[in-house]
Amino acid sequence: MKALTKYWFLEGFNLFKKLGMVSMMKICEILEMDNIEKGNPIKYSEKHKDSIIFLKKGSVKIVDSVTKSVKYIVKRGHIFGELALYDKEAAKLEEAYALEDCIICYIESEQMENLMEKHKSLKNGVLKIYGLRIQKLERRLSDLLYKDSATRIKEFILEYIEEFGKKNDEGQHIANNLLSHKDIANLTNTSRQTVSNVLSQMRKNGLINYDINSISINNNQNNYHL
Repeated sequence: MKALTKYWFLEGFNLFKKLGMVSMMKICEILEMDNIEKGNPIKYSEKHKDSIIFLKKGSVKIVDSVTKSVKYIVKRGHIFGELALYDKEAAKLEEAYALEDCIICYIESEQMENLMEKHKSLKNGVLKIYGLRIQKLERRLSDLLYKDSATRIKEFILEYIEEFGKKNDEGQHIANNLLSHKDIANLTNTSRQTVSNVLSQMRKNGLINYDINSISINNNQNNYHL
């Protein structure tokens, strides 16, 4: 694929904001691009193995290959697979699946390491992303200790809609309903039945609406108490 097309691909990533066009074009020369259909694995593929992956379109879930539980969700404009830069053995225990049709660019971890040595802003950006992943994990552990399951689910749902959704003309935040109840249970350290019960209660009390395709926050959310 032409370098200019790849340049367009990377232009929306904060990771590259401080790099000039010349540096960006050089990076584009070694990037590979791919389309992944909804439901398909990404990191199973040999060509994506040990790669840092840039997500231009769609959403991806990262799964522990041993427990098969969901670890976190990646939205467009973000990267994943960066663990290969720091711990290749641990990176092998992660799998990625497309929650929607996705467009990705990917680069081998060794090539990415070389780029990070040449461009300090790129290195700092990747370290920041890795640090934020650790912070989220620490927060989940803290929530597990100090918040009950219903609160963890409620907060996760609201944050998911706000992060992955958009406002419609009526001012409601609406997101694609991409996660199963089992996925949400994994991400909140609860059970699938508890997730189902809490979601039903949230809808009954007018906080959210959801169906098979979408999930949204109602405008009266500030008056809601679980």
